[in-house]
Amino acid sequence: MIGLISATAAGAVARDRLAAAWPGRAVVYDGPVREAVQRAFAECEQLVCFLATGAVVRLVAPLLVDKAADPGVVCVDEAGRHAVALLGGHGGGANALAVAVGEVLGATPVVTTATDAVGVPGLDMLGLPVEGDVAGVSRAMLDGAPVVLRADAAWPLPALPPNVGPDVAGPAVLHLTDTVLELGPQEAVLRPASLVVGVGASKGAPEDEVLGLVRDALAGAGLSPLSIAELATVDAKAQEPGIVAAAARLGVPLRTYPADALARIEVPHPSNAPLAAVGTPSVAEAAALAGGGELLVPKRKSQPEGRAAMATCAVVRRAVRGRLAVVGLGPGARDLLTPRAREELRRASVLVGLDQYVDQIRDLLRPGTTILESGLGAEEERARTAVAEARKGHAVALIGSGDAGVYAMASPALAEAGADIDVVGVPGVTAALAAAAILGAPLGHDHVSISLSDLHTPWEVIERRVRAAAEADIIVTFYNPRSRGRDWQLPKALSILAGHREPATPVGVVRNASRPDESSRVTSLAALDPGTVDMMTVVTVGNTATREIAGRMVTPRGYRWQSATADEAAR
Repeated sequence: MIGLISATAAGAVARDRLAAAWPGRAVVYDGPVREAVQRAFAECEQLVCFLATGAVVRLVAPLLVDKAADPGVVCVDEAGRHAVALLGGHGGGANALAVAVGEVLGATPVVTTATDAVGVPGLDMLGLPVEGDVAGVSRAMLDGAPVVLRADAAWPLPALPPNVGPDVAGPAVLHLTDTVLELGPQEAVLRPASLVVGVGASKGAPEDEVLGLVRDALAGAGLSPLSIAELATVDAKAQEPGIVAAAARLGVPLRTYPADALARIEVPHPSNAPLAAVGTPSVAEAAALAGGGELLVPKRKSQPEGRAAMATCAVVRRAVRGRLAVVGLGPGARDLLTPRAREELRRASVLVGLDQYVDQIRDLLRPGTTILESGLGAEEERARTAVAEARKGHAVALIGSGDAGVYAMASPALAEAGADIDVVGVPGVTAALAAAAILGAPLGHDHVSISLSDLHTPWEVIERRVRAAAEADIIVTFYNPRSRGRDWQLPKALSILAGHREPATPVGVVRNASRPDESSRVTSLAALDPGTVDMMTVVTVGNTATREIAGRMVTPRGYRWQSATADEAAR
């Protein structure tokens, strides 16, 4: 929950805008400001205070406990010009909250955390538990001093600055491992979620027995409990109180598998007891191995005093899964790049893309990002490169214009990618949508996009699709309408449509939608000169109900409007 506190009428107006924008998340605290801050500080994960920063400092100072427990606090000035992350920039999420406040109020977010200010990822913001001298290693990273990276394996982390790597030499060391280490000054360790602990238990097994067994098994193997990704067991034990409670105490999810699935997994220590009880010769080992990986700790039993063991466990280290984000950049304008796309660009350690698209977003990348760019006509090669980098364990962003799934990179990338990597799709604003917004409302009824490029699709197939759209009276947006080497396809497609639509049918032509040299016009099917169209243009042809009204191209949501004149419709 986010507590909102204001002291003035202007602050209350801005406060109420946030409350309306975040229903169910934001709570307004009325009454005397000191009491409101005290209550919100105790009850909320984050606070937004429409007060002077000095006043908030004095109010929250007596309430502070430590950075792990204190809420994030953002201050907004009286004029609503700035949203300042005052407290808990990382741990409390105040940096991200300041950005979110800025998006709602139009305020400039002010982030003072050193790592965020220079674009270096904070060690405590990488999504992994971190231990050791975090401040010392972070300081070395910020100072540009060498930081040795000692990683057991690659992990899909954001880009680290160039002074961090395995080939540098210096006193500062950043470890990436699931093993227990003795750390000295200027040493920190990131804990990847690499371990799966399979657990079996008799009915009524105590929580402490299950938890103690897991911790002892990890300690005996020199493994950190902070690297546990999940506990795993058989479906029949999904509600076993001791197992459920142990997972909750460890702060990890509990995953279960059907007995017949576990029974098919080869394990070193099968047993008749679980076969008779739950239908599989192995629970702990089989559940741990169900997702693949290396068995580090074979099945072991708990050792309670004075009675028989009631729990078993086994530990597996799973192979690293790289991450491929296929990101749509939109039509070109920076403000049409979605927040999710921005986040994925900042999350990537490797960027793959067409050189001209890379240039559009180069300034958004973190320092140290590996950039693999190439020229036109290498789509399949870029897709293979991106997948190969993800298979190495990296966090990869593969970029394309518009929406990456529309005539762009998602198709070749997903055709190449297997189940061994994680794939995330990030939608973008397509050229058809950007052009439609410029033209007016041409896509108000059923519509279709058709590429006129026959480099990947035989013309016979394209023509059949154009003819079907013409016969069905569907609005058509043509991508790749005309190039120097392909100058006859657009006239042919227009002639097919002309066989089913009136010569006066509105046609919208938009070049470089949303870019500085954008141009657009509304013409008609009879008047359109194909020679004025190129590959940077999209052409939208209306259906029989589409009209030009006040210079805009408008398609009604239904066909009842078809008989009305443009003037009548405008009125």
